[in-house]
Amino acid sequence: MYPVSTADPTLPLSPYREIGRAEWARLAAGIDQPLTETEVVELRGIGDRLDLNEVREVYLPLSRLLSLYATSTKRLGAATSAFLQEEDTTTPFVVGVAGSVAVGKSTIARLLRELMSRWPGTPRVELVTTDGFLYPNAELERRGIMDRKGFPESYDRRALIDFLTEVKSGATEVRAPFYSHMRYDIVPDANVVVRRPDVVIVEGLNVLQPPAAPNDVAVSDLFDFSIFVDAEISNIEKWYVDRFLALRQAAFSNPSSYFNVFAHLTDEEAIATALGYWNEINMPNLIDNVMPTRHRARLVLRKGAGHGVETVLLRKL
Repeated sequence: MYPVSTADPTLPLSPYREIGRAEWARLAAGIDQPLTETEVVELRGIGDRLDLNEVREVYLPLSRLLSLYATSTKRLGAATSAFLQEEDTTTPFVVGVAGSVAVGKSTIARLLRELMSRWPGTPRVELVTTDGFLYPNAELERRGIMDRKGFPESYDRRALIDFLTEVKSGATEVRAPFYSHMRYDIVPDANVVVRRPDVVIVEGLNVLQPPAAPNDVAVSDLFDFSIFVDAEISNIEKWYVDRFLALRQAAFSNPSSYFNVFAHLTDEEAIATALGYWNEINMPNLIDNVMPTRHRARLVLRKGAGHGVETVLLRKL
């Protein structure tokens, strides 16, 4: 639970503003909807219920807020360079998006990329997922942690920090590994290339993890803004199972898919399989590693049972 800050001195204080859906939606008044229904459908992940109303009421004002932060940070960088009497060396504004599997963070990251690129101050926005920084399956097998894929130890944390350090150092071009969900593995010699955009969005389960050791750098130390997508565990479990059933009819049915073995399961078998993965892998990872990082976010999106955002928590400046 997050304490709520109000004018009542008997209630505990909080570093967050808690903003209800209706109040947050009013912030979109007067802002044109830049996306069509077709574009929203194309951005929507399997199992998500994203629609034009959700985009307008939740993500349009969020994209505007992020664009304001990015533009203000760019101005501050230019002012600092002028003060130091040197050439402006302002680097990309980096946004981290964290949350559980099946909570919708990938859809949100894709949506924010599209929306932020429509604002004049942030026309060039790139998206990088931390899936590319998972160790290859062969390395996970060698370490005996294939069944812990998605846990913090399954990522090449050093490579991710090196990537973000280059981005925040102003490198002209930075490359990240490419992960194929169809192959369920890193694709050798394939890369995601980032060429000094205005904004880089980094999406992943564990991007808000604290440093592994006191003197280490945390991935989030290299973020300018961070978002946590939150929901009740029981709701996420349902979304996870529903998504598994939907994938069985979609991506899993592709003969090239790593998960093609699940394509011909009955409904009962598919539900049992999904719950097995959830109870043995995804829920423990959520409880032990993902949820404890929620308080590290600058902004928290709380979703209800219908997958829609009901409350926004924004850290006070």
